[in-house]
Amino acid sequence: MNDPLGALGGAMSAFFANAVVQLILYAAFFYMILLWITAAYWAFRDMRDRTENPVLPFLATGLIIMFLPFFFPLGVVVYRVVRPPERLGDVYERNLAEEALLAEVEAVKTCRSCDRRVDAEWIICPWCRQRLNRVCPNCERLVGLDWSLCAWCGKDFEKPVVEQVLGTAPAVSRAPIQAPAISGGSVRGATPRPAGAMSPGEPFAGR
Repeated sequence: MNDPLGALGGAMSAFFANAVVQLILYAAFFYMILLWITAAYWAFRDMRDRTENPVLPFLATGLIIMFLPFFFPLGVVVYRVVRPPERLGDVYERNLAEEALLAEVEAVKTCRSCDRRVDAEWIICPWCRQRLNRVCPNCERLVGLDWSLCAWCGKDFEKPVVEQVLGTAPAVSRAPIQAPAISGGSVRGATPRPAGAMSPGEPFAGR
């Protein structure tokens, strides 16, 4: 009764000296160590899923380990504040969704003049009469206005028609024309003049 602090100290010593209490304390200590290591590994994997920088996952692990086994929850709170808000998988999925939406918008063909939706097989816009496509004169299929040649038959639109015809026409061989040889006032190989026929320079004599 005269020494209450001594009696309390003796009771506490007897309590912690109990084998069951010591076993519970050891189990709690190892459990905290396990949570500490697990939190550090979780921070490493979580940061690796959120960034492509190979150094940041190790920095996140060091942040958790720095707070020791008894204060690591504070390290987890700090990590959750400074970590990137999105995972790389979420960023990739959002980018794919944006690209798919952009491709879908680009697939919808519109008139360059009035910006109204038109069909891909139309030749002229029915609202503003803007020319949309043209017909290939060779295969009669629709081709784009900016095409330099037909993708279906290979007709070259930039090459003139006359040049195409001349390029495909067969070459005509031209043999040199030999002049008749003149010997002694007569032309060899010339057709003899019938009797009574006048030469071109002979005057006409009437009968």
